[in-house]
Amino acid sequence: MRRNGLLIMLKLITLVGSFFFVMILAILNGALGNLCASGVMIFASLGVAKALAENVILPFGWIIALTIGCGILRGILRYFEQYSNHYIAFKLLAIIRDKIFTKLRILAPAKLESKKKGSIISLLTADIETLEVFYAHTISPIAIALISSITIIVFVSLISSIYLGLVALISYIIIGIILPIISSKALKSTGVKYRLELSNFSAYFLDSIKGVKEIILNNSINRRKEEINKRSIKLFNNTTQIKRKSSISYGITEILVSISIITSLIIGILLVNNNQLTIGYMIVGVVSITSSFGPVIAISSLPSNLTQTFASGDRVLNLMEEKPEVLDINNKNDFKYEKLDINNLNFKYENELILNDINLNINKGEIVGIVGESGSGKSTLLKLLLRFYESKGIKYNDLDINEINTDSLYENVTMASQMTYLFDDTILYNLKIAKEDATMDQVIEACKKASIHEFITSLPDGYETKVGPTLNNLSAGEKQRIGLARSILRGSELILLDEVTSNVDAINEGIILKSLKELKNDKTIILVSHRKSTMAIADRIYEIENGRIIEYGR
Repeated sequence: MRRNGLLIMLKLITLVGSFFFVMILAILNGALGNLCASGVMIFASLGVAKALAENVILPFGWIIALTIGCGILRGILRYFEQYSNHYIAFKLLAIIRDKIFTKLRILAPAKLESKKKGSIISLLTADIETLEVFYAHTISPIAIALISSITIIVFVSLISSIYLGLVALISYIIIGIILPIISSKALKSTGVKYRLELSNFSAYFLDSIKGVKEIILNNSINRRKEEINKRSIKLFNNTTQIKRKSSISYGITEILVSISIITSLIIGILLVNNNQLTIGYMIVGVVSITSSFGPVIAISSLPSNLTQTFASGDRVLNLMEEKPEVLDINNKNDFKYEKLDINNLNFKYENELILNDINLNINKGEIVGIVGESGSGKSTLLKLLLRFYESKGIKYNDLDINEINTDSLYENVTMASQMTYLFDDTILYNLKIAKEDATMDQVIEACKKASIHEFITSLPDGYETKVGPTLNNLSAGEKQRIGLARSILRGSELILLDEVTSNVDAINEGIILKSLKELKNDKTIILVSHRKSTMAIADRIYEIENGRIIEYGR
């Protein structure tokens, strides 16, 4: 989805919520601060006008005091403006991150399987950090520029000349509205392209780091390096385009400011020559206009940052508005697993028929094996049993899966897959992910059943050994057995095992299969594997072929 900038701004502003009054405070501090900055020059010009015998009611003492006071007050108000803006920004970034993690939980696991992990990390870090520019340096400056500009126009029109007020109005419209719109259109496509390239680069670079061993073993270092350099150059070129276009915009802004000041001075001189304005109040009017361009210049320079901010905001809003494959069920039925019935199950993914008329009945205490070629739909069937996708025809204890509370489903059904993810923490922590209140005896028992206890105790730190994606201290088979132990520790009545012995040797496979066979006394196991040896413990074996399931043997 590609939204226009105004829509993105409105949607991001709606997230301010209870911080609205803090934002109003920031705007008031900013507006008063900028008026104080202009006030230094204005009161000084009034002093000059008084010296030129103009009818200025303020005495010199007051003029000097007000000039100094405006300078001091400007610093104080600027502090509170910046403090308020950044307070809102950082609080909102924390809230947005929380919303995104909540959304990722809702989208997981089906919708996240198709997303690049590096892209998600880029969104959680770089994109959200970019939004800080919007909340801290965009909303307030726009409001401040509007308030300050109107005040200066009214002041100049009343104290000096309406013609000079008109010059100020036209200048503000050109510099603060027309120029930013033109710059924004010129930078929009480049900014969007930059954020997309940055996201792709992050994903590719993260993938390269995670797969560095495979890159080295397959002698692909040079090819990978060339691709990274190619993407880096592409990213650099996009950055250069943004900087070049931004520099042109900055230059035009400064030229227009200079033209505005010169124009106001020329008109002021003409008014004096025509006896329509005294020289003292002409100086006051011109100085007021000259000192007032700070907020307007800030608006003019926004497009260079806003193009990237809007691109980031667009990506964040797209994720937050994305619809999950399924919604959690919370107000229907709980159950305790006794049997599973699959009747006339059909499933399409992106209009491709994956499973066709699947029928299967499994009772407690059975081990059912499912075989089939890669891509035949074996893993998809297991995901449907956990309701990763909507389907019809699956019943637990005669209850339709779409009538069962999600928490209850996950309590009764668990799955261990071929790829086991380990968090950056201890082995014990990774095991207790399955059951936080598990005792050490329960953990050890689960690890023994998964044939991993002896390996863990052989490590210097035992169960306190640090593991995770950033450490390469475990083999694929060891990770897989920890994943299996995690599933056993979970204690679910139905255990789905997807190629859990694919990365272990024959000896450990035999030990694991022996443990699984002992588990079937009070559990049900659905075992998916391409190994014939793994199917030796199955009570029944089914084969999936062309989306259909047939009984293969007993």
